[in-house]
Amino acid sequence: MQSFFDHLVIGAETLEQGIQHFHQRFGAEIPYGGKHPQMGTHNCLTRLSESTFLEIIAIDPEGNPPVQPRWFGLDDNHIKASLAKGPHLLTWVVNTEDITAVLAEAQVDSGLAQPISRGELRWYFGVPDDGRLLGGGMLPHIISWQNTDKIHPAINMKDTGICLNALKLYTPFAEWTENHLESIGADSAITVIPLDSQQPAYLEAELNTPNGIQLLSSNE
Repeated sequence: MQSFFDHLVIGAETLEQGIQHFHQRFGAEIPYGGKHPQMGTHNCLTRLSESTFLEIIAIDPEGNPPVQPRWFGLDDNHIKASLAKGPHLLTWVVNTEDITAVLAEAQVDSGLAQPISRGELRWYFGVPDDGRLLGGGMLPHIISWQNTDKIHPAINMKDTGICLNALKLYTPFAEWTENHLESIGADSAITVIPLDSQQPAYLEAELNTPNGIQLLSSNE
């Protein structure tokens, strides 16, 4: 089994706030993506490469409430409070061809594969029953694209001049984290950097943007 980095997930209290915030920060406007009827969310998207992208996601105020907690912890009061202070990096996602096998082998319960759609796109996504972020956002969610042409959807997203230079995970539980990543075949998708046991874990993405190098951190 092998899993590959797929996309970054940035949360926002509202999509409009997310668009404005990162327009100012990146010097680029992130185009609207669409709605996720099953999850009651909507997003904006920009490609980072032909097989990776960046997503800004928020609760869709016009969507019907989902029958389960929304993904990425968006119904969690702590996450809602943090996003009320401003948009920030929530987590990351890896893709694989056999999501059922990867979820079965995962050292950490990563949810069940659920069918999700947005417009004409179809995919399976590992969603925990309670909608929580995996490892507080440090561990990746797992996706399996179901497009018949086998072309990654990022190739059809707008290129806004943003690309990912590096993705790093700083954690006092480096060995445990690496063991989980190895269990899902994602150990080469990110650089894990050990921290002292008293330091909190955080995710950091270094992006090249029209406004120069930008560092996104989950602890902003």
